[in-house]
Amino acid sequence: MRVVILAGGLGTRLSEETDIRPKPMVEIGGRPILWHIMKIYSYWGFNDFIVLTGYKSHVIKEFFINYYTRYSDITVDMLNNAVELHKTRTEPWKVTMLYTGADTMTGGRLLRAREYLGNERFLLTYGDGVSDVSVPDLIRCHEKAGRVVTLTAVQPAGRFGGILIDADGLINSFEEKPKGDGSWINGGFFVVESAIFEYLKGDGTMLEREPLETLAREGQLNAHRHRGFWKAMDALRDKNDLTNLWLSGKAPWALWL
Repeated sequence: MRVVILAGGLGTRLSEETDIRPKPMVEIGGRPILWHIMKIYSYWGFNDFIVLTGYKSHVIKEFFINYYTRYSDITVDMLNNAVELHKTRTEPWKVTMLYTGADTMTGGRLLRAREYLGNERFLLTYGDGVSDVSVPDLIRCHEKAGRVVTLTAVQPAGRFGGILIDADGLINSFEEKPKGDGSWINGGFFVVESAIFEYLKGDGTMLEREPLETLAREGQLNAHRHRGFWKAMDALRDKNDLTNLWLSGKAPWALWL
């Protein structure tokens, strides 16, 4: 099963980083968050990727084209115009990168990948979120439901801490990062049948609007509730939080370590 990653957006809320690179290439512990996402899927045995690029797509292409030399020991013989690889540190990945336009919406980007996906079921996620979700469990949930799309539903931590205060002003409980208001949101990590393409109308289609809303009305949108770790990198604070987790050696999404 192929893994499709949406990696073409502007990332305006992370402009400190995205002025010079696309959001999926913002680094967590020295590696792009895109790499972390791919490692999650690779851990579960999924190594065939389609990366849907847009904004500054050349940065993503150059990263994979130069992956061997970036993470291998090499000797460069400048006299004879030769490069010798020694210890290689690579991945068992096949990566197809499709330029899907600078201003194309998420559904439109996916539609442009139709000829590469055919009539096969595929996995889909965003290029800015990591999780310890079990992909095999996600697929089993999808197969059991028998619907067109299954998304991973998550409960993100609240942005601010929560306290419980009694009538006398005594704080009875304190949570630095509570689960927010308890509602479930779309966390990406989809399983998708090829029938999704019938709901995508062009570059201006936003997957999260009409297509998913229509599927929900038709009873064709399934949820896999994930109560474990999930975090999206929306702003600099999120990048710093993820980096701190990685550097501490306690990154919950890094199942491969």
